[in-house]
Amino acid sequence: MTAHILDGKKLAAEIRVEVKKGVAEMKATTGTVPGLAVVLVGDNPASKVYVGQKEKACLEAGFASFLHRLPASTPQGELLGLIERLNGDPSVHGILVQLPLPPQIDPDMVIAAIKPEKDVDGFHP
Repeated sequence: MTAHILDGKKLAAEIRVEVKKGVAEMKATTGTVPGLAVVLVGDNPASKVYVGQKEKACLEAGFASFLHRLPASTPQGELLGLIERLNGDPSVHGILVQLPLPPQIDPDMVIAAIKPEKDVDGFHP
């Protein structure tokens, strides 16, 4: 069996071009702009960088990007309330809650609260 080297950067660029075309076609045919809501709780430096990269990728692809920054002290109920509102928001097609979460928040409960059809990470049980 021959090994093949995969050029991840090249493949990612090709995928981004295809996604951008798909978004443009969706806008032209339906008037819909896909929207991604990203929820960041706390100020983990690595999470901030990751969320920033996601926001940039969304904007480059033509998505609407909705960033919700919450303090590390946010109670679980408040976060679950936000997710409930995002689940019901027709302009939000995907929800991503950046992990890790602060210790007072149960990540399993948060993930389970996201509607499966809006679960970008595919973590829904």
